[in-house]
Amino acid sequence: MDLLLLLLLHGLLLLPLAALLLYRCSPTFQYLCKMAFFNCWIVAMATLLSPFAAFRGRSVENMKLLRASLLPLKRFYGIRMRVRGSERLQLPGPFVIVCNHQASLDLIGMVEVIPDRCVPIAKRELLYLGTVGWACWLSGIIFIERHRRDAAIRVISRTAGTMRRENLCVWVFPEGTRNPGRSMLPFKRGAFHLAVQAQVPIVPIVISPYCDFFSSKEKRFTSGTCTIQVLPRVETRGLSPKDVPELTESVWQAMAKALAEMSMSDHGDQDTEQLQLGEDRGSPQGQGDTAESSK
Repeated sequence: MDLLLLLLLHGLLLLPLAALLLYRCSPTFQYLCKMAFFNCWIVAMATLLSPFAAFRGRSVENMKLLRASLLPLKRFYGIRMRVRGSERLQLPGPFVIVCNHQASLDLIGMVEVIPDRCVPIAKRELLYLGTVGWACWLSGIIFIERHRRDAAIRVISRTAGTMRRENLCVWVFPEGTRNPGRSMLPFKRGAFHLAVQAQVPIVPIVISPYCDFFSSKEKRFTSGTCTIQVLPRVETRGLSPKDVPELTESVWQAMAKALAEMSMSDHGDQDTEQLQLGEDRGSPQGQGDTAESSK
């Protein structure tokens, strides 16, 4: 019995070491650990912050708490954010932000640039995720039933009035679902109907592909660089619902072009960095540094 207990104790002591070795040697295990930590972090922060947010009640000001809790994630994962055109978000009145949607990592990009008094539109299913849904509701996030057109139209109409009345900005992922590729899906028109009804500008934001450091299909999650490009605003004043299809297509075209350019630029930057690293390793000076460090 004592021997069995001793063996069990030794096995428990070796588990952390085995997990560490597996983490360093297996990209799939590393991916699973990082995604588990990502989800656990969100649940933990929502649980901790909800009581503080509840004192204020349902308010867009609680978005500041959620934003502050998610900002450290980029450092934990070694993700470097490059933001271009952030000055275009400094508008005096309300506006609608439309952004491409790739993965859950979009949360990290969103909190990097989301302006004050701005809330996302999210699927209603999120509301039922325990403390996460409670924290989102307290932060003023707008929930929409994607599969009920009549209910979605009512939410858009109410939101248009709220935007003007409370000087509120809204963040929308118009693709409607996650799309990890280097191109964008066709846009749903809800965000554009919202902007036209409220007669507020549309500010497109494009987040560069994560393919170089993140892939849910390949179970790969390393460190890397992400570029966030804020495009020039698109005015909707004077437009009517019949202009929405053309408006949707023109914004899609601008964002698709920006995404393609960013994909090429980011891939080129990575190739340049790898080439420079290879030259440094192959140079006499690089060899000398390596030889000296190994002494």
